Amino acid sequence: MTDQDQLFHRFGRTYPAGEVLFRDGEPGGEMYVIQSGRVRITKTVRDIEKTLAVLGAGEFFGEMAILNDKPRSATAVVEEDARLLVIDSRTFEAMVTGNTEIALRIIRKLARRLDAANSLIEVLLYRDPKARVILGLSKQAEQHGQAVEDGILVPVSVAELADQVGLDESLAREVFDRLERSAMVREVDGGWIVRDIPRLQEFLEFLEMKEKYGDL
Repeated sequence: MTDQDQLFHRFGRTYPAGEVLFRDGEPGGEMYVIQSGRVRITKTVRDIEKTLAVLGAGEFFGEMAILNDKPRSATAVVEEDARLLVIDSRTFEAMVTGNTEIALRIIRKLARRLDAANSLIEVLLYRDPKARVILGLSKQAEQHGQAVEDGILVPVSVAELADQVGLDESLAREVFDRLERSAMVREVDGGWIVRDIPRLQEFLEFLEMKEKYGDL
């Protein structure tokens, strides 16, 4: 039996796609580690549901309710049939205090999430939808991109990115179509390939100048 199988035997549960693991505002005494599948983390702001993250194997979530003893700050829904480790507060504390490697991994994950939150704030400061999409795509490439033969594969859909940057999907699609016509990106199964990151960055810089100074 592998280490993952042993952990699943002790703490594992399976969840079908569509199941709500917890809702924003509920009390929480457990955290989750994803062994397989995907989980979407969302938050409703002014009656509009926004996707904060879509997490896959190896990711964990729900730990903040354990760390600060406060209600859940977001909603978690199973996006794709998942095998999850469900860790209660006592087990979590024992893991952290008894294993330095686990503690360091959690600290690194929390730091990356803080960086991601700061990045999202940076994106939302832009009024121009083109700049929002390009910066959002660049951040996704930086955080989740995978090198492929003709560029960087970014595993995000138009709808997911639109949610993240606060735009209607149709408006985000128009921006992606323009980028695709300019050969800067290419749509593939499972996301987009960013074919020319320097050119994408130049386009963003142009849009930043335009937003700051207007038409020159």
